[in-house]
Amino acid sequence: MARKKLTTIVVFDIDGVIRDVSGSYRRAIADTVEHFTEGNWRPTMEDIDRLKGEGIWNNDWEASRELIYRYFESRGHHRDRIILDYDSIVTFFQGRYRGTNPDCWDGYITSEPLLLSPTYLEQLSINQIGWGFFSGATRGSAEYILKKRLGLQQPVLIAMEDVPGKPDPTGLFATVEHIEGDDVELPLTPVLYVGDTVADMYTVTKARELQPKRSWLGVGVLPPHVQSAPQRQADYANKLKEAGAAIILGNVEELKPSQIQQLLSANEFI
Repeated sequence: MARKKLTTIVVFDIDGVIRDVSGSYRRAIADTVEHFTEGNWRPTMEDIDRLKGEGIWNNDWEASRELIYRYFESRGHHRDRIILDYDSIVTFFQGRYRGTNPDCWDGYITSEPLLLSPTYLEQLSINQIGWGFFSGATRGSAEYILKKRLGLQQPVLIAMEDVPGKPDPTGLFATVEHIEGDDVELPLTPVLYVGDTVADMYTVTKARELQPKRSWLGVGVLPPHVQSAPQRQADYANKLKEAGAAIILGNVEELKPSQIQQLLSANEFI
């Protein structure tokens, strides 16, 4: 029996969408910046959000380095005279995030709260909605969550090592191709990309520019760390909307099949 055509494809970012990284990745950024500024500055969550809001700092190692640069620049140093060893930054960051045990990860990653359940993904499949993951996280980190924590067997995943960083849409295109396989039919299946950053929404915009024959829709999700204060939540939501999000959700599981149908109808994608 031929497989039924997918009605929609949903691609998920991981950090801030599938798992809460406020106490892991973002904590590791703060630790790293504090270490390399010799304890003189520890960025707050708001500081990190402001940097991420620029839409180009999806790689947390590069984000850490940039914050270190900016600290020293604020003290009157010229960037080209600031000596930073990127490999040392990465090593320190990974020691906090993954841990120091090469045989068994024991860092911040082990305590990340999950924001999505396997049952939710099963409901998507039942409703002929294809799904996969495109993340700026390393493959090891992403697979730790998807396979070990969520118990997914062979999830479609495009990770940091596979493609250029966001907002380049190459990884989004590759994820969609893996999900569709050889079952590409006209009209092309609409795609929703679910993310929590400005860079995620910019990725959708660039995908629309490069592949205009397919319908692309950005879905913004508010990461848990911004939901404790109403004004902060509203400011973060506005940035996602300004970057192109068609809708803002408080949790990824709010994007139910019925909500997907409503989104596609409202944007005249069906």
